Amino acid sequence: MFPTVSVDGVVQRWEDLRLQDFAQGFFFGAGFFTTFRIDAGQPRFLARHLTRLRGSLDAFPGAVRTPSPTLLREDAVRDTLRRCLAADAALGARFTGVGKLAVSDGHVLCTFRSLPAELEVLHREGRELDGVETGAYRRSERTVNHKGLAYFRQHALLPRLPVITNEAAEVCELPTANLFVQLDGALVTPPLSAPCLPGIARAVLLAMASVDGLPVVERVLPLADLSRAQACFYSNAVALAVGVPALLGRALPDSLRLAERARVALEARAVREG
Repeated sequence: MFPTVSVDGVVQRWEDLRLQDFAQGFFFGAGFFTTFRIDAGQPRFLARHLTRLRGSLDAFPGAVRTPSPTLLREDAVRDTLRRCLAADAALGARFTGVGKLAVSDGHVLCTFRSLPAELEVLHREGRELDGVETGAYRRSERTVNHKGLAYFRQHALLPRLPVITNEAAEVCELPTANLFVQLDGALVTPPLSAPCLPGIARAVLLAMASVDGLPVVERVLPLADLSRAQACFYSNAVALAVGVPALLGRALPDSLRLAERARVALEARAVREG
């Protein structure tokens, strides 16, 4: 992580942060965050990220002390990002990497990190998914629909990257990513009630309505149906789309091409949205 951060729009150094300013988030995980790509200094899908953050705060009134609404306005966040990048030569105005906004204790913390070192390889070769975390979620568990600071459950599963299911053996998501499966002539992703996170890339793909000629649909996805998948990829706001060349022991050679098509479409949409 880079040493330059901002708190409520004020640019400062990481080592100058005060724990007491974020005690609610640190001790109880009472807060929300979002991570977004920055390409050549331009945050991607920022308006969507901020809308989701504000929606999470509104969904739990009183549980998290909310910051001033002006701090989560798109123009204010863009200005903060610009000043942070200009203040640090290691970042710079043309920085490409990851930004993170964390909201808790009435404050907005902005931090930066590099893109994952393995991202280029993931885009080229994909990643096999060979594990299942059975019954880890419960249907309509609403906290999963929000990216809370209490994120250890997902973080602990990251090294294995299993397919997470609910108590009814329905697919929910992956840790930190949504799942898309080519099945029965459509590109299927689980519904939010599965539950899963309303990922930004997921929302954009649903709004596009089709990828590579396949209609993008949201519906219940039984784990057993993965045995009939023709292709698969997972998505998030940083990686965009990563192909799954083998899913639970079955080779899916079309996954890399489908993920590339989805990634190209997401990149083009990101530029249009600004």
